[in-house]
Amino acid sequence: MENREDKLTWWQTLKSVGAAFFGVQSSTNHQQDFSKGKPIQFILVGLFAVVLFVMGLVLAVALIMPS
Repeated sequence: MENREDKLTWWQTLKSVGAAFFGVQSSTNHQQDFSKGKPIQFILVGLFAVVLFVMGLVLAVALIMPS
């Protein structure tokens, strides 16, 4: 059975995806992600981040452009 410290939590995954999204991921965190993270966590959190980003862009354009 895997030790709890051997896996990334969802919060750690969210922080890691956020840092990678903006290009400020440290080398240490990058190595930890590959050694302790599950791909499905990064895929789900990444998709969620992209959806939020696109929704934010749509909202910004809708607020700026006159109707």
